[in-house]
Amino acid sequence: MTTDRTVRPARPEDARRLAELRWMFKEEDHEGRPPASARSLEEAERWIRDRLAGGHWLAWVAETGDGICGHVFLGLVERLPEPYGDNLPIGYVTNFYVTPPHRKKGTGSALLEALTLHARGAGFESLIVWPSDRSGPLYRRFGFQASAELLELPLDT
Repeated sequence: MTTDRTVRPARPEDARRLAELRWMFKEEDHEGRPPASARSLEEAERWIRDRLAGGHWLAWVAETGDGICGHVFLGLVERLPEPYGDNLPIGYVTNFYVTPPHRKKGTGSALLEALTLHARGAGFESLIVWPSDRSGPLYRRFGFQASAELLELPLDT
């Protein structure tokens, strides 16, 4: 499929648009605008800019002539050194979003491909994700599978 879309690593100066897309993403999930007490867009912009500049978070963006239309984030989960094996990092994949007009056109696949290529090249041991119902099939097409090893303790009870 040919397209005028490009995928590139996100830069700190993309933070405003990434924050706007994050808000769009969450508003879709919650079907409406956030309450007045919610975090501000400016706070999200600062958080994203700081994390991208610090290198502990990476992100990729999909861009068209109209600007950034999608993104995916990768959080580095460092592992403690040990004497009997490697301590390769694990990647936490999150905040994967493509604007509605660009869905089902290969944009999500292009973003996920860029992220996984980076993770393989950087020597990550594995990638983990908590997919939505909508994104689960795409992750499975890329080889993500349920883990029998991961346990979760929800702390919001």
